[in-house]
Formats: sequence, structure tokens, C-alpha cells
Amino acid sequence: MVKEDTQMFDAPIPGMAMTGELGAKPWQNPPQFPTVEETLDYYMSRMATDAFEDNLIEVLKLGVDVATIANTMQTSSVMEGVHTIDVGIIVTPVIMEFIMLVADAAGIEYDDGMTDEVEPTKAEIANILKEFKQMQSKGDTSEPTIEEPVVEEEDTPEEEPTGLMARRN
Repeated sequence: MVKEDTQMFDAPIPGMAMTGELGAKPWQNPPQFPTVEETLDYYMSRMATDAFEDNLIEVLKLGVDVATIANTMQTSSVMEGVHTIDVGIIVTPVIMEFIMLVADAAGIEYDDGMTDEVEPTKAEIANILKEFKQMQSKGDTSEPTIEEPVVEEEDTPEEEPTGLMARRN
């Protein structure tokens, strides 16, 4: 019976995983490359290899956009203590340009990840198809018009504040 009681107290303390010794993590120490120039040299030497270019081309063929690749590279380098987050943000556009240069040289179409493409909702698609079918039945060959969705605002009545600290009218 004593053995069971001692095992119960051998469990980790709640929140223990959230603490650690200061400096134990790579990002808590000074970076390997503190300046933008040194960091760019680090990335250019890594990205100029044939192995990196081959892997990059495969990832781009899978449809991953350039911004995601560049952000992933710089964020993982920050976590490894290679450079600080502010230097990573500064060098990200250069990394993206290099990736796009490799893709252009390989003749690969890519998404730069800088535009937010809004996909139409199912209701919008249904309305466009309905309009298109109506035009076809009438013999009209012009393009269907796409209407912007109307967002109706609901009137919410003002609620009187209640509670101990509410102001009296």
C-alpha cells in the first residue's frame, strides 16, 4: 500500500513543462549571425546548393507557395538560434526573391503567396450557374454578372447595464 502512495507523488508537477532553466533554449542565447549581412550570407550559402534547389523544386511542384517556404525557413532558423526574429523578418523578402529566381530558372509556375484570393461561396456559385443557365435558355452569350453578397446588419437593442457596479439612470 505504501508503494502506491509514493508512485502517486512521483508524477510531474502541473506546469513543469512550461518552465526551464534560462538559456537552455537556442533562442534564449545570442544568435550565431547577429547582422543582416551575415544572415544573408548564411542563407545564400545554404540555398545555392544543388540539393536545396532540387528539394525546393519538388516542394514548389506540390503547390506550396513561396511565402510559406520562406517564412518556414526563417522561423525554424530563429528557433535554432541562427538569427533573431527581427533579422529574419528583414531577410524574408530576399529569401523569397531567391526562391522565385530558382523557380523561374527551372521553368516552374509558382504562387508567391502574397495575394489573398477569395474563393466564392457555394451560394454565389449557385447564383452564377442559375444566371448562366437562364442566359443559355434565352440564347444570350454574354458573361454572367457576379453580384457582391449583401450583408444585412441586425439591429440589436441596447441592454441596460446590470449588476452591483452598474450606473443608475
